[in-house]
Amino acid sequence: MTDTTNKTPHRSFLSSIAPGILVAATGVGAGDLITAGLAGSRLGVVVAWTAIAGALLKWALNEGVARWQMATGTTLLEGWSDKLGAWIRWVFLAYLLIWSVATGSALMSACGVAGYGLFTPNADADTARFYWGIAHSFIGVALVLLGGYRLFEKLMAVFIGVMFAAVIATAVLIKPDWGAVGTGLIMPTIPRADNALNYILGIIGGVGGTVTLLCYGYWIREEGRTGESGVRACRLDLAIGYGMTAIFGVAMIVIGSKITLTQGGAKMAIVLADQLALTMGTFGRWVFLIGFWGAVFSSLLGVWQSVPYLFADFVYMNRRPRGNVATDEPAIDYTKTKAYRVFLFGLAIVPIFFVTQRVEHIQLTYAVLGALFMPLLAMTLLLMNNRSDWVGVRFRSRWAINVLLVATLVFFAYIGGRKLIKELRPKPPTSAASIGMLESTGRTLETAPGILETDANRPRRTNPVHNRQPTIHQQPAPAARMSIEPESGMRSDNHGRALSLSSG
Repeated sequence: MTDTTNKTPHRSFLSSIAPGILVAATGVGAGDLITAGLAGSRLGVVVAWTAIAGALLKWALNEGVARWQMATGTTLLEGWSDKLGAWIRWVFLAYLLIWSVATGSALMSACGVAGYGLFTPNADADTARFYWGIAHSFIGVALVLLGGYRLFEKLMAVFIGVMFAAVIATAVLIKPDWGAVGTGLIMPTIPRADNALNYILGIIGGVGGTVTLLCYGYWIREEGRTGESGVRACRLDLAIGYGMTAIFGVAMIVIGSKITLTQGGAKMAIVLADQLALTMGTFGRWVFLIGFWGAVFSSLLGVWQSVPYLFADFVYMNRRPRGNVATDEPAIDYTKTKAYRVFLFGLAIVPIFFVTQRVEHIQLTYAVLGALFMPLLAMTLLLMNNRSDWVGVRFRSRWAINVLLVATLVFFAYIGGRKLIKELRPKPPTSAASIGMLESTGRTLETAPGILETDANRPRRTNPVHNRQPTIHQQPAPAARMSIEPESGMRSDNHGRALSLSSG
């Protein structure tokens, strides 16, 4: 495929790398903040390398998505349907619908937490979270519909700037041991601590998004990229975007290593900010809250703008005869289509009904399909981008990219298998009687990252101050909650307090 002139050849450098910035802004949200912060709190900065490893694996996947599109002129979703059969797009549609409900409700809840912490910290936490979540959802719809791609691009640049500056400033202001941070970056280490592998897998697997990787193809189509010059541009802006994502993850690990989390739920943002205020003062508290809000609202806005592309692509692709993906047809502006707008409103409204409740069957199906999506993406990129008759000799994957994709496939197949086993395994009883039994036998039930912590695998305590009966932290649904206890010397808090954090 030959190169074509970019639609906007005189744009600034910052504008030319906008798709990579959008990847960073959309792929970093409350989940990444929680996971990286907890890993830092539990394991310290020795695991800083995991943020870089996760960003590198996601870069390999997104580079493959972009290279397929630059070579063929079709999105990866179109390529799946044309080359692998219609079945794959129907499977993906089922996953997309479930993912949209689960992710939409999680993003609304996270924005509600941010709104509560930043604007109405004295209000009832659950009520404020609910209404702030709805407000952010409809503000996102308005911005997507009224401004189009260019306004979206500019707003996301502002949000990523606010998020990045605030989180980095927070990490600097708490004055960490930079020597230890540097060692954690260049020397991959798995600490000898209970559940260390769970946290490491959580950071590597969670950084940089999942379904939103496919949305990158629609953003580079908006930029008019094609051919080999398009591949070079994509590699550059993806490197910048995932570099920012990695730095953000490292900063959150650093921040987590310096704070004590004592409660979760809708007060999470306040708890984090108050802990940071002990070392940074009121200014530091507000800096972090603003950064937290920028992270979660940019994620919501990015998902609201990009995911409807996938549904619109599915609808209009379904109307074409199989194999008819000719690139000389006039490009469809999906943002103007009925399918895009219907899905956007559905994404903004349907998850509202699940913000304050936990729907077990949806979460189970979402977890099972999610465990399969990333390995499927890596496997299809290995297949499709190594066929010269499909992409041409110039666009075939080189050995270095193939090595990264194989590593990505193995990694996500492993964590996907772990997730499937966890979700399909019979759950332990959680009745009042069983909770009393757990307390009497000295066990703590942990629901995130998804294991049952028992006497055999709980953190060993060597400090006599820690030798006291653990507590079951019960918090209302829908929040997934984590109850962990710090090892001696691993935290500055030596009073044996249980750490409990909910995803909101």
